[in-house]
Amino acid sequence: MATLTYKGYRLACDYSVAEGIGTIILWVILSIVTFGLALFVAPYYLFKAPINRTRLVDAAGATVGTLHVDVNLGEIIGHALIWVLLTILTLGLALIVYQFAVIKRLLNAVVIR
Repeated sequence: MATLTYKGYRLACDYSVAEGIGTIILWVILSIVTFGLALFVAPYYLFKAPINRTRLVDAAGATVGTLHVDVNLGEIIGHALIWVLLTILTLGLALIVYQFAVIKRLLNAVVIR
C-alpha cells in the first residue's frame, strides 16, 4: 500500500496501545468519581493525546516537527459547559454532534513545533 504524503512529508504517530488503555482506564475512574460529568471533558483528552504524540517526518525519515494541540483546560471546560446545556435541552441528541465539534476544535488548534 502506498503511503500518502504531501511534498514528501508524512505523519508518524508514536502513541501506543498501552497508553490508550491507560488513558481509558483513567477516564473511566474519573467518570465514576464525578458521576459522569468528566465524560464531557474526556473526548478532548482522548483525541488530544494521539495528536500530541504525532511527528511530521520528511522523506528521509527525519523528524521535521511535532504536532501539538494548543488548547487549555479553561477553553475545554467552557466549551463542555455549553454542550452540557445543549445535551440537557435536546435530551441527549446534541451528544451526536458534540464529538465532531470537539474534533474540529482540536484540529483547528493544532500547531507544528
